[in-house]
Amino acid sequence: MMYTLRRHYPEYLMEAAGLGIFMIAASGVTVLVEHPASLVRQVIPDPVLRRFMIGVAMGLMAITIVYSPWGKQSGAHLNPAVTFTFFRLGKVNGCDAIFYMVAQCIGGLSGVLIAAMLFREAIADSTVNYIVTLPGSRGTGVAFLAELIISFGLMTMILIVSNHAKLSRFTGLFSGILVAIYITVEAPLSGMSMNPARTLASAIPAQNWTAIWIYFTAPLLGMLLAAELYVRLKGRAAVRCAKLHHHNHKRCIFRCGYQSLPMTSPPQGLSDQLPH
Repeated sequence: MMYTLRRHYPEYLMEAAGLGIFMIAASGVTVLVEHPASLVRQVIPDPVLRRFMIGVAMGLMAITIVYSPWGKQSGAHLNPAVTFTFFRLGKVNGCDAIFYMVAQCIGGLSGVLIAAMLFREAIADSTVNYIVTLPGSRGTGVAFLAELIISFGLMTMILIVSNHAKLSRFTGLFSGILVAIYITVEAPLSGMSMNPARTLASAIPAQNWTAIWIYFTAPLLGMLLAAELYVRLKGRAAVRCAKLHHHNHKRCIFRCGYQSLPMTSPPQGLSDQLPH
């Protein structure tokens, strides 16, 4: 474990920073759009349109992180459910999976705490409330089902697109589009999390643990179901790597399958592969 930590700590720090930046951006955008004193909220009374604005902003942020130098190297999971699913698929070493998930939780919480220092009382206002993810008016059952469905959809897309020869480089783009759609359409049902670390990061400073079990179980279950279905249809060998973006020259620390493909250029980062 210590050997893996010494070799791969840059990727762990990148994962922490990636989710931290995402949470700072999410907090800032929500304050800008939803706080009662915000000019945006006063000019745009329609909550659907305001969610669309937040969705577009966060979708673009997700795309930016995936295609950033850090995202290209770490794989831009930013989500313990994503990491655990790729571990289940045999693409992530056990030690890396543990360190990734710990880093994501620390990074997400750090991001919200930094946002709290930046936005002060505004982020604690009931309209923002540290961007906690809570079940909507239809209750916990609907929230659980909604989180399961959107998580299933995200992982299904990732597996299909990232393992498609012509589409794989667009995985980050498709992910950002889904984030924007989910925030616009699904957020009233569950708050749109899909991410245990993201939910925990908001719950701690808000001291709001309402139905938090949903956000620790539904995203993981949904993504594992998507992985199981994909493997049954395509076979385990069809899953090439755990990176969302592999068309770059950054090292890859995963159990990558790209070395088995015919390539016109040298494989990216395969010198640091872990043994199968």
